[in-house]
Amino acid sequence: MNYFVTGISTEVGKTVVSAILTEALKADYWKPVQAGDLEDSDSHKIKRFISNTKTVIHPNAYALNTPMSPHAAADIDSIHIDLEQIIRPETNNHLVIEGAGGLLVPLNDEATIMDLIQPADKVVVVSRHYLGSINHTLLTVEKLLEKDLQVGIIFSGDEHPTTESIILKKTQVPFLGRINEEQGFDKATVKRYAEELRSNLLSF
Repeated sequence: MNYFVTGISTEVGKTVVSAILTEALKADYWKPVQAGDLEDSDSHKIKRFISNTKTVIHPNAYALNTPMSPHAAADIDSIHIDLEQIIRPETNNHLVIEGAGGLLVPLNDEATIMDLIQPADKVVVVSRHYLGSINHTLLTVEKLLEKDLQVGIIFSGDEHPTTESIILKKTQVPFLGRINEEQGFDKATVKRYAEELRSNLLSF
């Protein structure tokens, strides 16, 4: 099974959630497009966060030098992101795929991150509370449901019951779990959350 992790914006906790999913399922991990931080990329972070020895971390299809929207980072690197060159790695294992930024972040003049999601994928939306996050979460989930995709939500950060309850009520999608605000994330913390979320992920 393939799990596609997307967020309602940037810096909402996608990589931590991806690490937890990868650890929970002993899945492979793939970040199709990495923009910036090539010396300490999301793939590097996943490697630091997981404990299991089964996971294979597959190389990016595109590794861009500048930390900005992929279409603009690619332009700086004088390349064009071609969806036909973004080929999913072959594996018999579960695969966790991490997007970049939000769902409609552009890859080029036509395609967005959403175009990387396949019909059979289980899509995990990471929602973090901030002013405007309800709107961003509802729009993200609505767009995914328009494509008849299977969608679940993980909340990250400090709990906001009124925000979370209205999101779940309006979207009617599964609540997969919450990742609380932590002083830091390491292998032990990721493993603890992985054990907590495993059954929800497998039944999702």
